[in-house]
Amino acid sequence: MDIAALSMMMSTTQVKQQASLSVMDKAIGDAESKGNQMVEMLEKSIPHPDLGNKIDLRG
Repeated sequence: MDIAALSMMMSTTQVKQQASLSVMDKAIGDAESKGNQMVEMLEKSIPHPDLGNKIDLRG
């Protein structure tokens, strides 16, 4: 194998690795964002601690 072919092969491998890392970084960012949204949604869905503790029996 000559130097030019070896250089092209190494360059192609490096580009593939960089693309793979970029895709993984994007996936991690999306997962973190969706996780944060889920936490916010769960925090908003927690009822007020005083609601439902007393019943008004007078009519």
